[in-house]
Amino acid sequence: MSQEEYNKNIDRIFRLPRVWSNRELQKFAHLFDGDIVNVSGWKDIDKEGKEYKDYFTNKSSYTVTNYKSEARGFQGGEHEIFLNLENDLSNELNQKFDVVFNHTVLEHIYKVDKAFENICKMTKDIAIVVVPFLQVMHADYGDYWRFTPLAMGKMFKENQMEMIYCSFNSHKNSSVYLFCIATKNKEKWIKRIPESTSYVDPFLSGNLVDNWIGSHAIDNSAYVNKNDSFLKKLKKKFSKYVK
Repeated sequence: MSQEEYNKNIDRIFRLPRVWSNRELQKFAHLFDGDIVNVSGWKDIDKEGKEYKDYFTNKSSYTVTNYKSEARGFQGGEHEIFLNLENDLSNELNQKFDVVFNHTVLEHIYKVDKAFENICKMTKDIAIVVVPFLQVMHADYGDYWRFTPLAMGKMFKENQMEMIYCSFNSHKNSSVYLFCIATKNKEKWIKRIPESTSYVDPFLSGNLVDNWIGSHAIDNSAYVNKNDSFLKKLKKKFSKYVK
């Protein structure tokens, strides 16, 4: 994990965690082949000038789904389907894809358990899901949920999948995303994807809180300066995670 800022003047609410999650996807996307789907991908853009389909360099096919019927065909590509994740999944989509990719969509779906179940049903093996842990409420079409690594692990388990990788960005005063990979065949990936699902932040924040996910997001330095003895105890407790 790195605390790279990418750009000193970058928007920290929306763009910085997006760029970070793009870098995470670049680490793994080339590992996957077969049929890939971006669920509710809308324009399939990574907001850095590329399309997400370009990340999956070994794909056989690439499909984009969209929620609103009027958005059908919005991409102009031949592989696009209409899909409402709150409805029962059609039999033809059950285990249709080798990889299901879903980026910052679940927070906008009220029936999140049903949506998550459908994402897991659609894949034969891999699900890559990016969700917000901490972000300002946004989108006039609905914004309902935020997620922790523990919640993601349990949701995958309830759908007969195992989360083998879950990372989060560790930037100061920034929104925080989770980047999660789960599989139905752990043995296949155990040597290719590092098993890592810890919610401990390896960079000490000094904010007088347990050094877990989100500890960098809110600056607490004014209070910290008045509690130096407690800060020393915190540093000792989490010293093994500091790089």
